[in-house]
Amino acid sequence: MSSNTQNGGAGRDVAVYICLLILAAIQFVISYQNISVGSMFERMLIVAIIEAALAVLFFMHLWENRGLRWFVLIFSIATTLGMQYGWTDSYRQLLGVPWAH
Repeated sequence: MSSNTQNGGAGRDVAVYICLLILAAIQFVISYQNISVGSMFERMLIVAIIEAALAVLFFMHLWENRGLRWFVLIFSIATTLGMQYGWTDSYRQLLGVPWAH
């Protein structure tokens, strides 16, 4: 017997998939609203974070493995912080090396 049938079957996967489709439809509706760019970005980002969390938790089975869930969370935060640190180098292409003049 597979773990999918032991832990709720395909019904839960279909329910999560339907939720993802509904969230995609919400993004479609948001994109056609007459709102400011900042407000649209904020709403789209919130819906995208919810979609990503659902997909990762259920389709990657992170809700089953607590250790793996913590690893993915810590690794994602560390990667994002590392990218934030690296973005400062992009200004060197436009402005040159600081204090070189």
